[in-house]
Amino acid sequence: MTPTYARPRGTGRRTSPRLATAVLCLGLFILGMDLTILNVAVPALRSDLHATLAEVQWIVDGYALALGATVLAAGNVTDRVGRRRSFLAGLLLCGAVSALGALARTPAQLVAARCGMGLGAALLMPATLALISNLHHEATSRRRAIAAWTATGAVGGLTGPLVGGHLVEAFSWRAAFWINVPLTALTAALALVLVPRAEQHAPEAGRKSMDTGGLALSAGGFLALIWAVIESPSLGWTHPAVLTAYGLAAALLSAFVQWERRSPHPMLPLPLLRDARIGAGAACLALMSLTLFGALFILTLYLQGVLGCTPSEAGARILPLPGGLAAGALAAPALMSRLGRRTPVVLGLALVAAAFAVQAGTTPESGYGRVVVFTAVAGIGAGMVACAATESVMGAVPPRQAALGSAINDSTRQVGAALGVAVQGSVLTSAYTHDLRTRLGGRLPPGPLPLPGATVPHAAPGQLGTAAREAFVSAVTTTALTALAITLATALVTWFWLPSEALDRLPETTGAPAP
Repeated sequence: MTPTYARPRGTGRRTSPRLATAVLCLGLFILGMDLTILNVAVPALRSDLHATLAEVQWIVDGYALALGATVLAAGNVTDRVGRRRSFLAGLLLCGAVSALGALARTPAQLVAARCGMGLGAALLMPATLALISNLHHEATSRRRAIAAWTATGAVGGLTGPLVGGHLVEAFSWRAAFWINVPLTALTAALALVLVPRAEQHAPEAGRKSMDTGGLALSAGGFLALIWAVIESPSLGWTHPAVLTAYGLAAALLSAFVQWERRSPHPMLPLPLLRDARIGAGAACLALMSLTLFGALFILTLYLQGVLGCTPSEAGARILPLPGGLAAGALAAPALMSRLGRRTPVVLGLALVAAAFAVQAGTTPESGYGRVVVFTAVAGIGAGMVACAATESVMGAVPPRQAALGSAINDSTRQVGAALGVAVQGSVLTSAYTHDLRTRLGGRLPPGPLPLPGATVPHAAPGQLGTAAREAFVSAVTTTALTALAITLATALVTWFWLPSEALDRLPETTGAPAP
């Protein structure tokens, strides 16, 4: 089919939707890469900044937490100020704060920088999918563009460790921040030339007031929840501060739901979630991100600590995951055209569950072959789920709410990613601490919890190294079984919840964008 062209407002030029989509996908690739680029830098961060494992979790998680907590509000801002403006503002904020992160001297400064980058990503992410939905009016073209968008974002996230590994080895972890400065500047320049300003706006966007109450309640609730999950292994799951944080999270998130029900201009219109295509699709994206990104965080630790890989080697050995994910995402449109949305989602979840079953069989003697099987199978399954679930969400929202639909899609994925690192990291830490203490006769070395491959003063290196390796592998098995149970439960619920229908969009979303 001959591509249509959009004429940017105020110019005499015509812009190819394919070129504009490529620029938007480049911005999303940077966002995804930033999400995971520090995963392989955990040993370097602990050594250089004297950070604990919990502090490193905050550094890794701060980006996804800030993105997930604010992207719904950013979706409303995007509809208000314009999608290209929001895209450009997000790029420039990410680049500026990345430079500050490269200059950080303490874990707290680095956490703040990562959160600032997440705020920039929250402005950028809804704009990409909203612009793509408006650039491609025909259903088949739109599905292909969404598949490319899904594959690009996921491949960016899953190649982050590869890029980060080379930068950490060649320079230092600070280079993982410096690289954003030229990348964001280049993408912004391309967007000014190739991405049209003639966008579709929500008619009521200019009259809406910002839902600051909903933003504060949701951000506070998720922050309390993530803090409780990350700090539970070190403080204890029944520590008063931890229990208080869980209670505060429950209260704030419950208040958020009530606030959104009564707000005249809610940040999250809850009636949208009653549409099973949106509610089920968003839930699948959240839970898939929870299992996959948590597993990626643990896998980089396993490759470096147990298999003895360098940071760049660890990043290279994860490549089957983004490769499989891209293949799964690009195969999904053909499956959806024949079978509807539900079958590719459930089939993808089944493949991810099979991958976690493989990972759960890891032993101290297991080599890289088991990692290859896990990453390739999990990648194909996750790509199918991401593409089909994203199409389910975006196919059910009207074009005038495209940015909000994108924000729902993005917030669920990023909250899931943040919870994945927090939950699986905490399960790993708890299981590892318990097993290591048992193997060392009830006593742990003083100072931060030693990971496999670490050297600890005043400890028997051979005994500690063997105990740490065996305890860590046992903890990896525990987290894999946890992720397996979550994935199977998600597949079962999806089979009964997500409609299996033809890919016909609602009448109000067909054809060219509404004026």
